[in-house]
Amino acid sequence: MTGFDAPLRKIVGDKTAKALASHLELSTVGDLLYHFPRRYDERGEHTDIGSLRPGEQVTVLAQVKRASIRPMRARRGQLLEATVGDDSGGLLTLTFFNQAWRERDLKPGRWGMFAGKVTEFRGRRQLNSPDYLLLDDQDGGEEIEEFAGALIPVYPAAAAVPTWVIARCVRVALDTFEPPPDPLPATLRAERGLMDLGTALRQIHRPESRGALEAARKRLKWDEAFAVQVTLVQRKLRALDWPARPRPRSEDGLLAEFDRQLPYELTEGQRAVGADIAADLERPHPMHRLLQGEVGSGKTVCALRAMLQVVDAGGQAAMLAPTEVLAAQHYRGIAGLLGPMGRAGELDFDEDRSDDPAQVPARGDEATRISLVTGSLGAAARRRALAEIASGEAGIVIGTHALLYEGVDFADLGLVVVDEQHRFGVEQRDALRAKADQPPHVLVMTATPIPRTVAMTVYGDLEVSTLTQLPRGRSPIASHLVPAADKPAFLDRAWQRLREEVEAGHQAYVVCPRIGEDEGSDDRSGASRGAGRAEPDWSDPGGDPGEGGDPGASGDEDGEARRAPLAVLEVAPLLADGPLHGLRIGVLHGRLPADEKDAVMRSFAAGELDVLVATTVVEVGVDVPNATVMIVLDADRFGVSQLHQLRGRVGRGAAPGLCLLVTEASEDSPARERLTAVASTLDGFSLAELDLEQRREGDVLGAAQSGRRSHLRLLSLLRDRDLIGEARGEALALLEADPELDQQPALRDWIASLVDEERAEFLEKG
Repeated sequence: MTGFDAPLRKIVGDKTAKALASHLELSTVGDLLYHFPRRYDERGEHTDIGSLRPGEQVTVLAQVKRASIRPMRARRGQLLEATVGDDSGGLLTLTFFNQAWRERDLKPGRWGMFAGKVTEFRGRRQLNSPDYLLLDDQDGGEEIEEFAGALIPVYPAAAAVPTWVIARCVRVALDTFEPPPDPLPATLRAERGLMDLGTALRQIHRPESRGALEAARKRLKWDEAFAVQVTLVQRKLRALDWPARPRPRSEDGLLAEFDRQLPYELTEGQRAVGADIAADLERPHPMHRLLQGEVGSGKTVCALRAMLQVVDAGGQAAMLAPTEVLAAQHYRGIAGLLGPMGRAGELDFDEDRSDDPAQVPARGDEATRISLVTGSLGAAARRRALAEIASGEAGIVIGTHALLYEGVDFADLGLVVVDEQHRFGVEQRDALRAKADQPPHVLVMTATPIPRTVAMTVYGDLEVSTLTQLPRGRSPIASHLVPAADKPAFLDRAWQRLREEVEAGHQAYVVCPRIGEDEGSDDRSGASRGAGRAEPDWSDPGGDPGEGGDPGASGDEDGEARRAPLAVLEVAPLLADGPLHGLRIGVLHGRLPADEKDAVMRSFAAGELDVLVATTVVEVGVDVPNATVMIVLDADRFGVSQLHQLRGRVGRGAAPGLCLLVTEASEDSPARERLTAVASTLDGFSLAELDLEQRREGDVLGAAQSGRRSHLRLLSLLRDRDLIGEARGEALALLEADPELDQQPALRDWIASLVDEERAEFLEKG
């Protein structure tokens, strides 16, 4: 009998074990048994052959309809063509070159599983020389036994290891597998109605019925949710034992003065979040808080108030921003809010102070300095900034990844604020925290609304605060779909609306998915057509690291050839010569030198430009209250949350905002449905749910998160939200009595096998 750790070569042989390891990264019996089927087929059910796309590697369950042999025209030999389908009417052609003997296998009426790469020839979808397994083959031996039941498992497979080979290996593994004692406490299993682990593993691979399959999936999903929640709760409890320097609030310091001079009233949400953060900072344990809020909800002011509290307590605060544009804007915005309080040692520190005692802080030295650190700083400016940071003279430090470099040393780093945290890698965020002598307090912010189950599962060791109110004076944003292909006149009207806004004294954004030039086609004639009524004749786009549309959303959803996405450098001159002739147009993208990006943003913010044609570099943090209209070209190339972020750049002042989503996606396409949903609501949290659903989030701790394989396969953050909440509650109750699971070593080891230490460390850093 074998256990989870037994090598596969002992039960399936060296050749098959090598194939499983090299193509699917399956090396042990445990790896194989946790390689769950992706679906279950039944003979006669609809295989949806019509939805297959050229280029896909597929496995279909189908019935042979007919087979014939004919001579090949272009070369010597014979071609065997077989047509397979199902009761739905979908048909697929199988082609075999010089393998006429297979006609004896492929007799009409026989059912089989056929695996290969989908191609298209003369309008017909086909598989060339596919692997197959005939299910009613009386001589099939052990393979057929695997498929004898009503439910046929179809596994995630590879070309060299088809699904029936995996099924055969699983059968052998189950026949020799001896499950260990169930690590999940019997009382918990009884309370939650969960089957034992060994039975669950058998039923998920060889289900006796749909009911048994669902019971197996419920148990294994519970395992995944419970393992993650135990890990996160343990991390949270351990963090309470870490030492951190308390940063109590001062009644007469910078924060108090800032609050007195703030030209507007904080929202109720900002005050509540501020109180939570202030209390966290006063504790002798590091704060770990996630602050999420709709675009424009006032997160930056909350972060600034936290930074001032730390500065008042003698520490320094660092804000990490994902782009130089955003870092520079944070620097200017915070400097503007602080005024003389952020210019310690400069002449106007004293000159700008009022003689009114009520306006002067109690302490004469009540000011700090703000330093900006980016990769494009000149040598002299960099030396000056580093000296201010190292001496502690700079209480507030704002920067990009350049803050992480060697040589950026803090005198007393007390708080790390990470803006748009999802744009930073785990190691980057950890590198900044490592610059403190003791673990600093950490506040991570995002304007991308996070569904409750994601926050609970991925950020479960952080306290979560949410801002839902918009500050007073913010205007509503109207969003409309512009179907350029169906109704080209609508696009003409969009440009007319933009001009009307400019004539009224406002400004506008035009957003494109990519930069242009060396990324894609050099066909400028095609580009010319693209600025008006784009035609689908361009080559595929090249990459645009850090910018552009959501790769997950920009695929060919309708199975048709698509032109390249519209590009800033192609669209801007066409607009200047065409529908926006006479307007002052600027261009902004991530490949501009930093000083040019800063100059463009300054010009736009100062009203010296009417229109900014940009990539998604304007997606986060850009704040120009006079901008009232945004036109997003090729909007179907962007994800839901990305579009929601983009439109948050308008309607930030007294005038209402307008966002126009231009698309050529067909009316019945998933892309069009996605855009209709974005246009229909400003509720970022409902859109986040839609975004998660369309992305098919899958393994919450799998390769997409940490780059490593995981045993976590089945849990859905959408469908299993109640289960995740229940698992969280059970984890809290369990660890309250036994924080390190010392009394349940088998359970501790089992959780470690599902969420190993490296993955747990990834969770903690993230």
